[in-house]
Amino acid sequence: MGSEHFYRHNVYVTTATHAPSTPAHPTLNRPNMVSVGTVVWLSSELMFFAGLFAMYFTLRSTSADMWSVEAAKLNVPFALVNTIVLVSSSFSCQMGVFAAERLQPRRTGGRFGFSRWGMTEWFTLTFILGAIFVAGQSIEYTTLVSEHVSLSSDAYGSAFYLTTGFHGLHVIGGLIAFLFIIGRAFVAKRFGHFEATSAIVVSYYWHFVDVVWIGLFLVIYVLK
Repeated sequence: MGSEHFYRHNVYVTTATHAPSTPAHPTLNRPNMVSVGTVVWLSSELMFFAGLFAMYFTLRSTSADMWSVEAAKLNVPFALVNTIVLVSSSFSCQMGVFAAERLQPRRTGGRFGFSRWGMTEWFTLTFILGAIFVAGQSIEYTTLVSEHVSLSSDAYGSAFYLTTGFHGLHVIGGLIAFLFIIGRAFVAKRFGHFEATSAIVVSYYWHFVDVVWIGLFLVIYVLK
């Protein structure tokens, strides 16, 4: 009896000792392909705007006298306020990302309980701020055209409208993306990681657009 018990005990110990402690094939943590694709695409957009900056500096270097005269027509305080509006939208966009990461599509408290806002409320605020920026840029265009600064007026007009105009188109594209994300949050039966990833990707684009505008503002309005 003693040897049998000892034998069974040995078998038990041997079996427990040889049990695998780690997986045979460890899993790899792969990067999110949507995020990687977005970063690659934004890199190409960065090269595009780098070309616009190069064009602007080249034209300014060959037409310094005209540049000083035409740049004096810019309403710098108005552009500064418009810039602050756009930069503020980056903060509200990031708050929406934090809510999306919590998988919280909508607010859980009062309308003005900002700490309980969800992704849709923050992204709606971001959309409004971006729309205000576009409206402000349209007002600026109207004023400059009345002062004979147009796309075809001279080199300064061409450089100004090409750089700021292409950026404005990118802002409008971002606003459309926000509407798409907000609409998807309302339509989806369950707000999951797929919807959250889409919101994060759109935030990448929006932050990129804001950073590009800061560069444009410094070059066009500050370093006149």
